[in-house]
Amino acid sequence: MDRIGDIGLFLRVLDLGSISAAARSLDISVAVASQRLQRLERDLGVRLLHRTTRRLHATPEGAVLAEQGRALVDDLEALSSSLRQAGTGITGTLRLTTSASFGRQYVSPLLTEFLRRYPGINVSVNLTDHVLDLVSSGFDLAIRIGTLDDSTLVARKLADNRRLLCASPDYLREHGTPKTPEDLVRHQCLVLVGAQGRADVWRFDDGRGGETPVRVRGRVEANTGELLADAALAGFGIAMHSTWHVCEDLRAGRLVQVLADYPIAVSGIYAVMPQRRLVPPRVRAFVEFLAEKWGESPPGMPDLDPRRS
Repeated sequence: MDRIGDIGLFLRVLDLGSISAAARSLDISVAVASQRLQRLERDLGVRLLHRTTRRLHATPEGAVLAEQGRALVDDLEALSSSLRQAGTGITGTLRLTTSASFGRQYVSPLLTEFLRRYPGINVSVNLTDHVLDLVSSGFDLAIRIGTLDDSTLVARKLADNRRLLCASPDYLREHGTPKTPEDLVRHQCLVLVGAQGRADVWRFDDGRGGETPVRVRGRVEANTGELLADAALAGFGIAMHSTWHVCEDLRAGRLVQVLADYPIAVSGIYAVMPQRRLVPPRVRAFVEFLAEKWGESPPGMPDLDPRRS
């Protein structure tokens, strides 16, 4: 157990960026933490950490240990938690990441209820629009939206992610309302630029099991949905958005759905986890909690038909 504990300490140092922070989190002295790290390096016969001016970083050998050792430590923690669960309940720190907009709108409001339901759980939440590596970054769970590309992860679909086109009433009064997807080539379209490049080909269900792709363009493109939503509200063009992102603007009439009779393929909202033999009880509890909440009322517009104009 000393070796596993020392690896856990090493991972804590990487996660928190310093030996002193890791020592405080484990309620041990800095001297003891340093001795245990030295013992681990001595036992393994490699240097695991090197120091820059501001932060400790893993050496190449340390990076290998971090990637493979984290799963070992997490599996042992999950096993221990499962054995303790009947007597002490679900405990530990849930490390979660999700996109900034979705996290603020749909995850944050649920956290207080979850924490009240499971008083033994702490949460550490990272809101970012960057897709982080869960294993190397030390996260238990990510909530991701859209197409999933990483086959090394385990995913559970929690809800549908419906998308639509929308524009401001001012834009439509000035430029007219497109009647078919092909009409979009004559309009200003607001383009999202993500990790996979420019999302400038919009695909519509043709009603026969296929798709109608249309390449769009416009004066504004951005890597965040917030900026595109702002541009749409200001009358600069037509945007493609998830319904959860713009539902309030649609309800208030600040935005109007466009091409409601040409649905866009539905994607998903997923709980994504590293592959593990044992999923920690705290992670299972949170995933089941989200499935319960979003199964009753999916994020977005449960009361607004995506086909309705």
